[in-house]
Amino acid sequence: MKKYALYVESGPRQRKTMVHVLDLLGCIAQGATTAEAIQATPEAIRAFALFLRQHGDSLKLADTMTTVIAEHVMEGSWIGNGDPTSGFTPDFQPLSAKDLRIYLERLTWMRADLLELIGNVPRKQLLAEPKTAGRSIFGIIEHAAEAQGVYLRYLVGKVDGLADALKAVHASPETLPPALTRVWQISNSRLAKLTEVERTRSVPHGQVTWTARRALRRMLEHEWEHMLEIAARLGKPIV
Repeated sequence: MKKYALYVESGPRQRKTMVHVLDLLGCIAQGATTAEAIQATPEAIRAFALFLRQHGDSLKLADTMTTVIAEHVMEGSWIGNGDPTSGFTPDFQPLSAKDLRIYLERLTWMRADLLELIGNVPRKQLLAEPKTAGRSIFGIIEHAAEAQGVYLRYLVGKVDGLADALKAVHASPETLPPALTRVWQISNSRLAKLTEVERTRSVPHGQVTWTARRALRRMLEHEWEHMLEIAARLGKPIV
């Protein structure tokens, strides 16, 4: 039996909640309440593990699993949306060169799947606003790309060419695939060059302290979250 440690963020009333499975960096579960999010976690773990295996990861998922709450953050702003101000204890562990390679590989897989997902979606559908609240598919992609740039800048400062590449993402749905690819190339190239100092240091930014591990966590989780959102919108399951 495999035991997964869960890192949970919710408001003090335990309403909107996000669960982070840091043993499978990138895996999250969400719910309108803490109970719903935790209940959804086993299936979220299975889905993420299947995604990894589909791309050649050797991860083996145990027949049975159990979960335990390692940390539960209930204070701070924007709780339940992915990155509580305090962060989680593992966020402040040094990021090894091996882990960096693994996480960049996961980002590459997610991005390839996203391009395949939106490849034949017509412009009208990309720009269509949902009947309920929320962004268009194009808006989701714009948001996700901008967030990647933010996380990277918080960690290493200005990155040459990134601002112009992000502008190209906003330009037109027709040029979205090559524009996204350019953003990802610039981002991954800079991340791959992180020095040992950059992989181990803490970078204060307002009330938040950033580390390489925290930045990679948010990049993976955020892309996975919104890829699932887009897949659900299109009725095309990822796994």
